[in-house]
This record gives sequence, C-alpha cells and structure tokens, in this order.
Amino acid sequence: MDQNALLEGRIRDLSEKAYISNYLTHTCFLAASELAQFHAILRKQGISSKVHAVNGVPYLIFGGRADADRNVVVFLPDYMTEESFLAEEPAQGDVIRCLHVTPLNRKFTDALTHRDYLGALMNMGIERDQIGDILCGDAEAFIFVLSDMADIIAREFTRVKHTSVSCEVVPPSACTLEPAWEELSGSVASERLDAVLAMVYRLSRTKAQELITAENVFIDGRTVTDTSYILKPDERISVRGHGKFIFTGTGNTTKKGRVYAHVKLYK
Repeated sequence: MDQNALLEGRIRDLSEKAYISNYLTHTCFLAASELAQFHAILRKQGISSKVHAVNGVPYLIFGGRADADRNVVVFLPDYMTEESFLAEEPAQGDVIRCLHVTPLNRKFTDALTHRDYLGALMNMGIERDQIGDILCGDAEAFIFVLSDMADIIAREFTRVKHTSVSCEVVPPSACTLEPAWEELSGSVASERLDAVLAMVYRLSRTKAQELITAENVFIDGRTVTDTSYILKPDERISVRGHGKFIFTGTGNTTKKGRVYAHVKLYK
C-alpha cells in the first residue's frame, strides 16, 4: 500500500473515532509534503479546504507554535472548538509538548545544530513522525514532540554528539526561541517560481525547473509543479533537500527590466 493510501486510511480512522467516541484524536507529525497529501485527499473527496471538517468532524492543523514546519492534524470532539483548543493547548500540552534541552556543562559544549539534535533522537530509535520542529539556540534547544512520548524521550535523551545534556518537559508556550532567518535578495526576470528558486539556491534555471516538476517544491504545504507559478508575498516555500524560505515580495527594477526579489531564508 502506498503512502498516500496509508495516510488516507489513517485520516478516515481518526475522524471516525472522533465522531463515534466524541474525543480528540490526531495524527503524528506531518511534513510539508504529507500535509500536501492530506489536502489532496480532501480535494479527492470533494471537501473544500475552507470547510475545515472531515466526515463531519472539525479539524485543525497544529504544530505547537505559530508557523510550525511540522504539524499534526487534530480532530475535535463536539464539546471543543478550534478557538478553545488553541487557547488551552499551548499551556497544557495535551497533544504536543516541548523538550527544553541544555548542556550539563556549558564550558565544554559543542556547537550543536538541528542535524545534531535530530540525529541523536534517531539514534535512540525515535521515529521521525514523533518529532516536530527543532529550534536551536547558542546553548539550548526546544524540541516539539508528541505528548505521549515526551517523558520517555526526556528520560533517555542524555547526549548530543559529545555533549552531555539535560532534558526537561515543558509546555509549548515555554519555548523562547524563534527560527533564525537570513534576509536575502537578488535580481530575477520575474516572480516566477523557477526564477526565484534559481536565485535563492544559486541554481541554473533548468535545475530549478527539474526540482519543481519532480514534485520536490511545496508552497504553503501544497505541492506545486508549475514552473511558471507566480509567487505572492508571504508564501512559504519548502524545497526537498535544499531548505525553505518565505518570499517577501519584490523591490526596485533594474535598467534591464529585472526585479529584485526579497526572501527570508531559513538557516
């Protein structure tokens, strides 16, 4: 069974459980490509993305913080609204909790990256879909995980590379870090997706087009295969194997008629 069929079955089962038993259910963490599959499943079933309900059950997409890259789909019981869930969940952490990871000895701490923290978790045998966003600071990290795994991971997560660490379970609202972005701009022929990708990642136009047609590019969680797609301000673009950025718009025009595209590139 392919991944799309598995996800479709999972969505059906979770929404039915929420409807029949009237309790909250949710998926594991989904990457941008999987969220794109989720929206494609809804379209296949004739469900508008504006309805925010599957099989009569309200749902929302939540990652523990605003603009999360990895999210769960939450199906709500009839006694809970999206507003009430979002008002309570960040402080309670019923679905998602946060791990605050700090070195035991700051003096002998390696410069740890997202890759280091994720690799340490993978080496523990933790499945990727149990882990959400990982935000790294100078000597700390906040790792979003499914609540039912938080205590287990916290007990066993004691080392990242050569650094011994301590791990405390906190609610999502306790996260004090924000993603690091780099402002980047460059001249492009137009706001076409292939042109902006080529500028951001220093690719040839042909290579950028190949990434798009191979379904490796996602805009706001949707797969986009049209190389001539015109980007709009504030759209979030993820490129498998390269990274992600926010397109913030265009500025001045050069003498040759090219425009300056501006993005916020995720470090």
